[in-house]
Amino acid sequence: MAGEQNPERSFGRAANQMRPVKLTRGVMKNADGSCFAEFGDTHVLCSATIEEGVPKWRSGQRLGWVTAEYAMLPASTNRRSAREYKGRKGRSMEIERLVGRSLRAVVDMRRLGELTVTIDCDVIQADGGTRTASVTGGWVALYDALWKWVEADRLSRLPITGQVAAVSMGVVGGRPLLDLDYPEDSHADVDLNLVGTADGRIVEVQGTGEHDTFDREQLNELLDLGQAGIERLVAIQREATGYSA
Repeated sequence: MAGEQNPERSFGRAANQMRPVKLTRGVMKNADGSCFAEFGDTHVLCSATIEEGVPKWRSGQRLGWVTAEYAMLPASTNRRSAREYKGRKGRSMEIERLVGRSLRAVVDMRRLGELTVTIDCDVIQADGGTRTASVTGGWVALYDALWKWVEADRLSRLPITGQVAAVSMGVVGGRPLLDLDYPEDSHADVDLNLVGTADGRIVEVQGTGEHDTFDREQLNELLDLGQAGIERLVAIQREATGYSA
């Protein structure tokens, strides 16, 4: 993996470098927790809302639930897309399920009790990696929402068990790259997303040979890139929230 700067990549970064990442907390007055996640030119507004009760199928188990909703605003891409409504968003449903699974991996549902936390991820501007920004910023919004309830004595203790973040990797023009922007993602031979925890464990790997196949050695190289990216992202989360396990 080359470490020198590359003017062909956005922000002149090397193959193993991420775009500038910024996580801004408390950007919505009425949300229990919120975060504006910026991965370069990809901007996602994440909010967390806590409500009493759980879905019917979970009722009576004394277990909480964490779920997510995801949408791209019409002008978030270079061509206006139709506004998304319930029942007509296949890709968005796939992403919001990913976000929900990722965040549930670091929540103690018994400690949460019969509460539902909904993470809303709205893409303001898309330049690749909207799902990874949603997971990473979604954790910050989730943390702040749950901590707010602890401070208000509505929860006895924080039900979060750790941190989770996500990043993309891929092979573009024969080179393994970390954190693909849209031009890279749209031309990738191999496209992967990694969701991981602060202690190095993997929550989910999504990988596809878009225009070429890949072998185990290439997969390992991409996962090494991704886990280094996760380490950087959880450090940024800690800087933003002051969280310590």
